[in-house]
Parts: sequence; C-alpha cells; structure tokens
Amino acid sequence: MIKERLLIIGYVWPEPKSSAAGSRMLQLITFFLSQGYKITFASPCAKSDNAFNLETIGVSQITIKLNHSSFDDFIKQLQPKIVLFDRFMMEEQFGWRIGEHCPNALRILDTEDLHCLRRGRQQAFKDKANFDIHYLFNETAKREIASIYRCDLSLIISEIEIELLKTEFNVPESLLAYVPFLLDEISNEAIEKLPNYERREHFISIGNFLHEPNYNAVLYLKETIWPRIRKQLPKTALHIYGAYVSQKVQQLHNEKQGFLVKGFAEDVSTVMQKARVCLAPIRFGAGLKGKLIDAMQYGTPCVTTKIGAEGMFGALPVNGFVEDNAQMFANKSVELYKNQEHWNKFQNRGFKVINERFNKVMHQEEFSIILEKTIKELKEKRLNNFTGLMLQHHTMQSTKFMSKWIEEKHKNE
Repeated sequence: MIKERLLIIGYVWPEPKSSAAGSRMLQLITFFLSQGYKITFASPCAKSDNAFNLETIGVSQITIKLNHSSFDDFIKQLQPKIVLFDRFMMEEQFGWRIGEHCPNALRILDTEDLHCLRRGRQQAFKDKANFDIHYLFNETAKREIASIYRCDLSLIISEIEIELLKTEFNVPESLLAYVPFLLDEISNEAIEKLPNYERREHFISIGNFLHEPNYNAVLYLKETIWPRIRKQLPKTALHIYGAYVSQKVQQLHNEKQGFLVKGFAEDVSTVMQKARVCLAPIRFGAGLKGKLIDAMQYGTPCVTTKIGAEGMFGALPVNGFVEDNAQMFANKSVELYKNQEHWNKFQNRGFKVINERFNKVMHQEEFSIILEKTIKELKEKRLNNFTGLMLQHHTMQSTKFMSKWIEEKHKNE
C-alpha cells in the first residue's frame, strides 16, 4: 500500500536537546509516523550540530531555498496530502506555492506559541506598561492571524491561547486544534528510580538562550532573585544550563556568588535529577514552558511566575509556587528547598500533571479524529472560511510577485 505523503516545512531543523520547540516538532513527527504517513522534512535554515538526524527515524531531509522556483519543481513531484508549516513565517514564504501546485493538500499551521502574544508582552515589559489589547494587536498579530485563517487547521499548544484567538481575534473554533506536548506516562517504577529529596542539592535554571524570555529570566535571577536566595542559603549554588550561550550570558558566571553558567546540557534528565529546585522567573513569553515539563518529568519541583505557569496546570495543583514578586519568589524558593514535606507533595503533583494533562495517548487520539474529519470535509470547510479564501487571494498574490521579483533580482546580481 502506498503511504500518504506529509511535507513539513520547518523554520529550523528540530533540536530536541536545545529547545521545547524542537521536542514538540519531534512529537508531531512521531504522531504522523504512527498514522502511517511518509514524511519529508524541508527547511531553508542552516543545520547546526545540535540538529536531530531525522533519517534515523525514517524521515527524508531536504534543504530548500527561499524565493526560488526550485521549490515548485520539488512540490509538484512530491504531491503531499498534507503540508505542515512550522510557524507562520513558513506559511507566508511557501503557502502560495503550495496553493498553486498542490491546491488540494491539507494545510496545517503549527504555531509553536503565539508569536504576537510573546512579542506584545515583551514590548509591554520594555515599556514598563501593563499588557493590553493595544500591545496584542501588533504587526506580528496581523501576519500571524492572517496565516491562521489561510490554513485549514492550526495547532495551538495552550488552552489559554485558543481562548485568546477566539475572544480577541474572533477566529472560528473549527480552525483550531488543541495539541499540547505529547508525553509518555510516568510509571511508578520510573518514579521510584528518581533521586529523592536528600540525594539532591542546589538550584537549576534551564533554557535556550536564543529565546529572549530565557535570557531575561537568567538576568533577573542574577541581578535580583539569586542574591536574596543566596543570603538565606549561602552554601547553595544555582546551575544555569542552556544551548547557545553567548558572551553576555557567559559573563554572568560567578563562582563566589554560586551563580554557575554551565552551558549546553547534553542530557537534561541527568542535570535535572541532581537539582532540588527548578527556578523559572519568566517575565514575558507565550506557549508552554519546556523547562517546567522537564522538571516535572524528572521530579524537580519549581518556582515560577504567572506567565511561566500559564497553560501548564489547568485545574490541577501546581508542582511548586507561582510568584511574580521578586522577594516572595526568593522566599518561596528557600522554603521549597528546605521543606522536605512540601517538596515531596509538589513532586507528586508534577507527575500527576504530566500523566493527566499531557498524556500522549489521549491527545493523539483526539488529534487523529480532528485530522480525519478535516481531510474528509476539506472542501466544505474551506467554503465556510471565506476570510481565509479572501486572504489567500490577496495576500498570496502580493507575496507571490514579491518572491518572483526577489528571485529575478538575484539572477541579475
């Protein structure tokens, strides 16, 4: 039997050891493989040493060019049943070519997180202002929401973001699918093998430093929170891990202060299991926080902020403390570090969150049903999304001719 083809157009090559986005992409690929799809992953991005070799799991890897007609020949030959765009920028770049050469292919957008929400919050933070609708309705929002309308289905990682799209942007629910992290259940046997409270020491913070909210959080720890914790726990250290450590991050390292920049963690499970408490003072951002997922999976209670906790816990109790005030954040971090009873209770809460909210069997089943229904009713669905058809016509015409102009310009250089 010939397998149906799926094309994923990646903004970057997946790096599951470097970022939550890389882990999520691998989870989606695994899901589609389980559904029997023959997958091609294509990206215009340069591949780093941290990129996962997709060929080891039976996925073809192709490098494609931006603003180049060679993609047309490639897509005409491939003829995928589904095209998944990794973030709206890839839909902007290649969507019109897909529409021209594979008009019947199902278009899926994986937002990763809502970029307009993250950027609006970041700008509000810079302006020292309260985040409101004026910050949300930014230039990125105009592009991102247009992309969501042009696609047949958008995968949204957080219920909070689905609600925001429905209420603030009036996006029809039929265009959205809630697909959070798809995680294996943590068994009692795995839990018993994890180091207990007494076998752990020190604090940990982790995150990809190409992501601005992560660098900001580390700076906040260094300048404001860690001195307050260290004053109460002078023998403890804070271990900072993350991919792509720049010079400005490395210069925060200070052994006398117990502020240790460790850099890239080859194995997150090892470093997370050694730590007693995970600190994530995220002050702006969107989506789900991979660092909190890692912490819960490996039994490390957390202290985070409201934005850090957003979309993570639903109606379930948090696996630690949520504090936005710097002094309270420090105090709760110390309390969690010293109080074994609290620590044990919060650790168990984390396991419950992973098993009940991010259980991959449950979410894959739901996504499979949505996918099948969308493929079956695609023509009708598109007719009911006139805004998407309109944006497809106008936006893609302008993008198409801009792309062709760029290609001609490069030919003449």
